Amino acid sequence: MADNGREVLLSVRDMVVDFGSHRHPFRAVDHVSFDIYKGETFGLVGESGSGKTTIGRAIIRINPISGGEVLYQGERISGKISREKDREVTRKIQMIFQDPMASLNERAKVDYIVSEGLYNVQKDLTEAERRERVERALTAVGLLPEFASRFPHEFSGGQRQRIGIARALIMGPEFIIADEPISALDVSIRAQVLNLLAKLQKERDLTYLFVAHDLSVMRFITDRIAVIHKGVIVELSETEKLFAHPLHPYTRALLSAIPLPDPIREREKVLEVYDPGCHDYSKEKPEWVEIEPGHFVRGNKPELERYRKVLEA
Repeated sequence: MADNGREVLLSVRDMVVDFGSHRHPFRAVDHVSFDIYKGETFGLVGESGSGKTTIGRAIIRINPISGGEVLYQGERISGKISREKDREVTRKIQMIFQDPMASLNERAKVDYIVSEGLYNVQKDLTEAERRERVERALTAVGLLPEFASRFPHEFSGGQRQRIGIARALIMGPEFIIADEPISALDVSIRAQVLNLLAKLQKERDLTYLFVAHDLSVMRFITDRIAVIHKGVIVELSETEKLFAHPLHPYTRALLSAIPLPDPIREREKVLEVYDPGCHDYSKEKPEWVEIEPGHFVRGNKPELERYRKVLEA
């Protein structure tokens, strides 16, 4: 349980992810920590290449971590774990991938694609039980059961993403990592997929880690947002609080880039450009501080003093 009395479902503690050789490593995720509460939608936002997807893939054990740990319901699921624990993680944590075309096997029918995980985790299912589960999963995401006999290329982008969601749902997960699930879709289809995810969350008591670079979408679907820049989380807060009082210059730059529906206001708005050189960490190193209840920000003492004045104003 967290200090606020909410149940912590997943904890990331001091996560480090390196790529490349030991002699020339590239640090994609640099000592990241956060908690995700049961039943919430936690957003992870940042530019392309900031490490968002890497964190999601490290949680689900696709990418190995170089340091720190991941805890699920208080038990470590990172590093070496037993085969039974690995199966449990596979069933309880699922991922919806960004590209609905690349993540589906073009040579397999939808029936096999959706139920592939069941072959590995629940081998005792009869063929009739497996097909029934596939039909239920397809129906849950708004697809007809007869679509099971078709191939992925026969579907639109939105339908393919629904197949990807059905593939995750059939495992009966508790926690779903949605890696930019709408970025490859037409604007008209995005709202349908977001509404579907929200509906499934209520019906099945799901918890989401929602990865995206579009803050306007994040505002619609998330409860809390963590802002990440070059593998480091710079700010974390409740969604509306972050939009009302963005403190870190990088967060303000992301918010200023959101398009406005009013063309006059869009022309008049001032676009902020983030310059990492605005931070002077030569004398005082930055800290991760809870500057107000539930609102965390990264900065050194002079910066934190400025942020406090902003909140008091």
